[in-house]
Amino acid sequence: MNKQKSPEAKAFIGNLKNGIWLFGVSSWLFGITDRSIASLSDGYLSALDLTQLFTAATFFVAWLFLKPSSTKA
Repeated sequence: MNKQKSPEAKAFIGNLKNGIWLFGVSSWLFGITDRSIASLSDGYLSALDLTQLFTAATFFVAWLFLKPSSTKA
């Protein structure tokens, strides 16, 4: 049995995917900003601080590539 989704369900799923992706972008930006402020608050960057910032930035870029496609019904 091959049931097709209604256009309303497809629109809802698309909006949900985009909403989750936008929430993730804002969360990653907040996390990177918070980590940057915490790293720079003591006046110098250690190797651990740089590693944490690089890791967060890498995951943020990966998250950007996960943007849901906008396929029309």
